[in-house]
Amino acid sequence: MTDDRLPLAELAAKSGDPDFLRAIAESVLQLIMEADVDGLIGAGRYERGEARQTWRNGYRDRTLDTRLGTMNLKIPKMRTGTYFPGFLEPRKTVEKALVALIQEAWINGVSTRKVVSGVFVAR
Repeated sequence: MTDDRLPLAELAAKSGDPDFLRAIAESVLQLIMEADVDGLIGAGRYERGEARQTWRNGYRDRTLDTRLGTMNLKIPKMRTGTYFPGFLEPRKTVEKALVALIQEAWINGVSTRKVVSGVFVAR
């Protein structure tokens, strides 16, 4: 079963660190993801049981940009099925590409008449 308590001694040791709040937020978000996956799987980590649906299969790294700074999260993977936390944006890279496209058009002085579905039309 997943440990429901934050390692308070570890967090207290970081209290002199300016990123103390970011470290606490990372820990809390990680605990939330672990609890979500435990519920989807039907068993805690290293736990055997009749209700188990699938098994864990490592983690994938993901960053989350917040006012506290960039948080490095490890999203749990499962052997069958998928899990993606609701507080993350699934298509963040698509949004970045769109913002880059708009910035490029603005810098180049492209008018709205020359833009068709995100593609520059040369005239």
